[in-house]
Amino acid sequence: MELEKNNRINSLFAFYQPLLTAKQNNYMQLYYGDDYSLGEIAEEYSVSRQAVYDNLRRTEKILDDYEEKLHLFQEFTARNDQADEIQAYVAQNYPHDGKLNRLVAGLENLEEQ
Repeated sequence: MELEKNNRINSLFAFYQPLLTAKQNNYMQLYYGDDYSLGEIAEEYSVSRQAVYDNLRRTEKILDDYEEKLHLFQEFTARNDQADEIQAYVAQNYPHDGKLNRLVAGLENLEEQ
């Protein structure tokens, strides 16, 4: 369960990171991206572990609120699932159609950008 939560938070952070403050960005990057402990972040910023913990929890809530309103991650995931299904269908039923395979690959490349 913790791994799922971390993956979700990392994904939401990737989508909504520009909307966060510099401090929120730094704490999230250190904690989730660089695997720093609360104590290490607290020492780096000369604050208490509780202050870091509170900031991270508030930021996670903010990320969840953004997703609840904007649905960017949910829609990205749905589009990727659909693209995977199309690619599998094309590979199974039209493996020798070069143009169709290039078009499907182009769609997936657009989504990754």
